[in-house]
Amino acid sequence: MHSEFALSTSDTSSDPPVTLVVSATSAGQRLDAFLAHELPKYSRVQLRKVIGIGGVKVNGQGTKVAHRLTAGDRISIALPPMNTAGPHPEEIPLDILYEDEQIIAVNKPPGMVVHPARGHWSGTLASALSFHFRQLSSVGGPSRPGIVHRLDRDTSGVMVVAKTDPMHYALAAQFEARTTEKEYLAITAGVPDRDRDLIAQPIGVHPQHREKMAIRAGHSTSREATTFYDVIERFAGLATLKVLPKTGRTHQIRVHLAHIGCPVLCDKLYAGHARITRGELRRRMTTDRVKNAADDDEVILARQALHARRIKLAHPATGQPIEFIAPLPPDIVAVLNQLRSATV
Repeated sequence: MHSEFALSTSDTSSDPPVTLVVSATSAGQRLDAFLAHELPKYSRVQLRKVIGIGGVKVNGQGTKVAHRLTAGDRISIALPPMNTAGPHPEEIPLDILYEDEQIIAVNKPPGMVVHPARGHWSGTLASALSFHFRQLSSVGGPSRPGIVHRLDRDTSGVMVVAKTDPMHYALAAQFEARTTEKEYLAITAGVPDRDRDLIAQPIGVHPQHREKMAIRAGHSTSREATTFYDVIERFAGLATLKVLPKTGRTHQIRVHLAHIGCPVLCDKLYAGHARITRGELRRRMTTDRVKNAADDDEVILARQALHARRIKLAHPATGQPIEFIAPLPPDIVAVLNQLRSATV
């Protein structure tokens, strides 16, 4: 069993304690909830253990997990070192779109976490890459061999992986300079009122839900975010969009599309549902009474309808433009076929 860190009464951190100051907006929160929000790499269970062994002090005093915070409280936390072991290589099939001596382009399936994180220690893309390739860049640290950028677990599509550190730095510089061109396909629950538009809204951490992001201006976590979309197909109550994010914020496309009233279909966090059956999809598309069909209860989609279809960049070794396209996965194709057949 993997663990991010081991805890005992003798645990000490080689790093200086982390100091946090409670703002007025965080006043009244429980200590464990506040720490879980501020230190997202650690689970609340792990932070409770740190509190329990005296690793957290509020205004210089030890305290309890349920302690309620007040504005201006100074929290000092000594975190045990994280496990720095790399991912365990696993023989997981990969859909390789391109490979040469410097880079790899892979079509990540839905449901696969990119690198090990709490609750997801096996079955990751990093584990699969470690099995299939002898050489991967080390810039991202031992848990992220070759990983230059990422996709959410339930987003499928193309990712570019670096084999060497120089190539990793060159690719990362392109992402940082926003010279890469990324194109996604999204099916939305709702139809935009414009054929195409640019969404420019800052994104920051959600004020209540630590796993979510939100449109948020003027907060310490807020960052500018810009997304262009083009409506490809319109259906009754649903649409297919080509989406080109200009920036790369966490959950950016999902947050921006939800903001305009068209969340990604089956997006649990931002659309309020995580799956849809054929029968539910049929009923979404008409106000008429629909006859029951034998396949009504078949789940046609069980993750967000978002696919990283294409990425274009300069090859880090030659500087020449290169483009990778990931074919649509079967579940997205099934939904599109259902929508088109209903329209006909």
